[in-house]
Amino acid sequence: MTRHATSPFEGQKPGTSGLRKKTKVFMQPRYLENFVQATFEAIGGVAGQTLVLGGDGRYFGAEAARIILKMAAANGAARVIVGQGAWLSTPAASHLIRARGAMGGIILSASHNPGGPDEDFGVKYNMSNGGPAPETVTAAIYALSQEITEYLCLDVDDPDLTVVGEAQLGMMVVEVVDPVEAYANMMETLFDFNALRAMFKAGFRMRMDSMCAITGPYAVEIFERRLGAPAGTVTHATPLPDFGGMHPDPNPTWAHELMAEMMGDGAPDFGAASDGDGDRNMVLGAGIYVSPSDSLAVLAANAHLVPGYKKGLKGVARSMPTSAAVDRVAAEMRLDCYETPTGWKFFGNLMDAGRVSLCGEESFGTGSDHVREKDGLWAVLMWLNILAVRQMSVAEIMQDHWAHFGRNYYSRHDYEALPVDQAEAMLGDLRARFGALTGARHEGLIVESADEFSYRDPVDGSVSEGQGFRILFEGGSRVVLRLSGTGTEGATLRVYMERYAPGPDGLDHDPQEALGPIIKATEAIVGIRNRTGRVAPNVIT
Repeated sequence: MTRHATSPFEGQKPGTSGLRKKTKVFMQPRYLENFVQATFEAIGGVAGQTLVLGGDGRYFGAEAARIILKMAAANGAARVIVGQGAWLSTPAASHLIRARGAMGGIILSASHNPGGPDEDFGVKYNMSNGGPAPETVTAAIYALSQEITEYLCLDVDDPDLTVVGEAQLGMMVVEVVDPVEAYANMMETLFDFNALRAMFKAGFRMRMDSMCAITGPYAVEIFERRLGAPAGTVTHATPLPDFGGMHPDPNPTWAHELMAEMMGDGAPDFGAASDGDGDRNMVLGAGIYVSPSDSLAVLAANAHLVPGYKKGLKGVARSMPTSAAVDRVAAEMRLDCYETPTGWKFFGNLMDAGRVSLCGEESFGTGSDHVREKDGLWAVLMWLNILAVRQMSVAEIMQDHWAHFGRNYYSRHDYEALPVDQAEAMLGDLRARFGALTGARHEGLIVESADEFSYRDPVDGSVSEGQGFRILFEGGSRVVLRLSGTGTEGATLRVYMERYAPGPDGLDHDPQEALGPIIKATEAIVGIRNRTGRVAPNVIT
């Protein structure tokens, strides 16, 4: 039997990166099946097509992959390329979709969210360009999920995903591949591996924290095997279903072990961390943390030093909440610079149209047009290649960059698991007061304007509204507020604060101190503490 009766589940609406729920929700009978069947139908069916499948190794991932394979076979797919053990980092999956000419792919991950039976799981569909499905597709998936009456699945034994090779599943070929090889080979075409080998041979020291997540095998292969970094350079290198109890989010709060090492005596020359599915990165030097916004700006300014980008960049793009540091680089280099909503799918359109080469989000995501996802290890290799060419430390590169372009002090404060009604009411009240805010003075700052960001895609003309609240102050400072779509519990309010210092003075302050007046002004205007009872954010980055 292949046809199975079912009925809809409420709430199967994909967010910016697919559908994310608690693992036990996905493990309910028919829940995963419903969403996958709705996905297949929303993309016009998969009969005769090739798909890519894999994930970050979190709890329930292998079981979900076997179910999806049997569903793909029942729906008439010709071939599914799946990572051994159901492993594939998100950027590696994007690369395979593009390299193999697949119709698309299903990625099993909740990205930087914790994993385990009591934690989070996610399913995301990526299109033939390797990038996340656009809003038109995710809206169709949701609509179909709310009217589904049956799903198709072969009633056969589970396929074996432990051995590389091909096998038949009904009329479909299951091709199990090494999850690392194709991605690592691509990295060798972009970066000067000879220069990086020489740097490590000369004594350069690095620490890569893979946070018990998917980049461990990739990082060991690239840094320790191909580049010759000492064994042990990569820590927490084995992916675990619950990420070893860690929160696999590469920021100063959750990657505290790496932070302590890099800020301590005898720190390595370079430090980095990546997240659950390998698409995010955190970069540090000895005694210095590099914000994602600054990292994007430095990569843009130095990309021409890297073989894969020696002809220069086509343009750059950043998400609206990301600081304007890269805008200043783009202006000097006469590059087009685009400001988009949060979500990598918006960058994909620009890259497919040949308008940009380099993109970044403040949420520790950076990437280029080599794939259509952000890519944590790619960003680390970009930094290493720049360090090898410039023969400077991370701190020296940052100081040189700020001296030339000025410094955009920047920080993000996250208030997690707020009651949804409370968070929406607070922002709704802010929206109603936009007109009255202009000209108001708080903590010595004068409000220049306030609005809600909307975006018209320059490629396809689509409009995305309600993409975040902006309060702009005279002199270039600003605060942005938005509710995140990446959590699975309550609402996460993200508050982004930015102040520009042109230099030469005032470039060496602690960011939280430099942003002090903006932090106080935000509380005076929005009233987060008074409205939520939270005396401080859960996470500061």
